Amino acid sequence: MALAYLMNTYPITSTTFVRREIHAHEAAGMPVARFAIRNWGEDLVDPRDRDEIGKTTYILKQGAVALLGRAAKELVTNPAGFARAFATTVHLMTRRGSTGMKNFAYLLEAVFFKQAARAEDIHHVHAHFSTNSAAVALLSRRMGGPSYSFTAHGPDEFDDPAANALPMKVRHAAFVAAITDYARGVILDACGDAEADKVKVVRCGIDLAEFDVTPPPEDKRIVCVGRLCPAKAQVLLVEAIAPLIADHPTLELVFIGDGEDRAGIEARIAELGLQDHIAMPGWGTGEEVRAAIKGARIFALPSFAEGLPIVLMESLAMGRAVVTTKITGIPELVDDQVGWIVEPGDVPALREAVAQALAADTETLSAMGAAGAARVAGAHDQSRNAATLRDHFPVS
Repeated sequence: MALAYLMNTYPITSTTFVRREIHAHEAAGMPVARFAIRNWGEDLVDPRDRDEIGKTTYILKQGAVALLGRAAKELVTNPAGFARAFATTVHLMTRRGSTGMKNFAYLLEAVFFKQAARAEDIHHVHAHFSTNSAAVALLSRRMGGPSYSFTAHGPDEFDDPAANALPMKVRHAAFVAAITDYARGVILDACGDAEADKVKVVRCGIDLAEFDVTPPPEDKRIVCVGRLCPAKAQVLLVEAIAPLIADHPTLELVFIGDGEDRAGIEARIAELGLQDHIAMPGWGTGEEVRAAIKGARIFALPSFAEGLPIVLMESLAMGRAVVTTKITGIPELVDDQVGWIVEPGDVPALREAVAQALAADTETLSAMGAAGAARVAGAHDQSRNAATLRDHFPVS
């Protein structure tokens, strides 16, 4: 086996794009070994995610004693490589906000991965996000482990590139995949134009066969899908629709997902007396999410911080116009031809966008949806984009 994927936590309900990408490689005949530093502590609702647990090697499950024993063996059998990795670990410890314990843990995890990769004949590893898993891949490489690459999504990993050691991770990588032009620009701003040839735009994608374009229903239903958290700002959608109920007494808002903001959102719904208009059923399977989007007249996502949300691609692929925010890479997918895009945190603008979407006739919404579906098919086909990624892997 030549290729591995290394994640910090896998699988996770909110990052199913990693699982889909792995499956696209395997469907094309390239086996993928899965490694993750840890497993997720919450329930997985999609059986395809649950199936991934048994296919994944979890590094921290090996236990501290076993990891320390492997590190001692590496020191004895590969002193030069271990010394390089240790020196890099010391460098990582000097980053702002870094801790010695965390980086020493990365070193132990890298030892395990390097040895496991050799045992499984893995020649290249790809990580998602430029944070923990990329650090482990870097240290493994410094010890003589497989070459590595990673996909950078943003936005959190771009908050402080120096603290994230982004320039070092890029310098030692075989290549870096940025999911948007915006992300590539941030990486080059941090690392310099000398790395320009190494940083590729490889967009995330969806399995287009799972999504059919249908006309929007007449029901005044808005759907929002995603983790309930401050970055996705779902509570602002609650604020936005409250005054619209008078003109749209049958208006429904459905939040698919769960997270730390649930209690706060529920409290605000109660304060505004919107319990009869807003539902919060929790996470759903892929099939349930598609059914919810199909039953919506419009899709809305009022985020403060995103890379480029997969759920926007999914909604457009089903022919739904979207209301979202003008942040990071979202304008590369959404404009006024396929929906409404407003500044983040601007509740009056969000309210006006939702009001216009609700007032739009079915013909207008269908035309927006068709344009959006064509845009997704052109730029976000999972099979085609996974093939682009494989073209960059130094394995066959």
